[in-house]
Amino acid sequence: MNVRLTFVCHGATASNRTATFPGDEPLEEKAIQQTRTLARLLDRADHVWTSPALRARQTAEFLSLDGEPDAILRDCDYGRWSGRTMMDIQATEPENLTAWMTDATAAPHGGESFSALSERAGLWMDCRLGYSGHTIAITHASVIRAALLHVLQAPFSTFWKIDVEPLSIVQMNGDGRRWALRLTGRAGAMR
Repeated sequence: MNVRLTFVCHGATASNRTATFPGDEPLEEKAIQQTRTLARLLDRADHVWTSPALRARQTAEFLSLDGEPDAILRDCDYGRWSGRTMMDIQATEPENLTAWMTDATAAPHGGESFSALSERAGLWMDCRLGYSGHTIAITHASVIRAALLHVLQAPFSTFWKIDVEPLSIVQMNGDGRRWALRLTGRAGAMR
């Protein structure tokens, strides 16, 4: 069985630009135009899923994809840090920020740990191994990083070494038993 999974990171928001832990916010105007351009590069999909967040649903809309929201694809729950900048957290809670960035089980913000995020991303992916055809998932950078760690069986220490920009595309192939990362030779080679 040949299964394809394409992760698309949602378009840019104000939080991306200001290094703020996001809430449920819309795409920036520039991101809307960039999303429409990206639509030409994506293959037809048999299944489309989105995070329930506004920015992911808008990305699907501007990609002309009719995606079904799935709570498992939601962003990491940043708890009481939502709406605050990384610089603010660094200034007021440096030890908590360090713990959060170095310990996968830490959740000093009262939200979700990265180990919990990684577990749900891996379970979601493994459930899709039984699907046929091409699945597109529009989600968040944190979920895509977790998915990459799952596929590569990489340690948490590599999480912060993966840069997932808005509208990034990550492709994987599955054989019904496991996923493999798929790298394409050029930007337009999405088939």
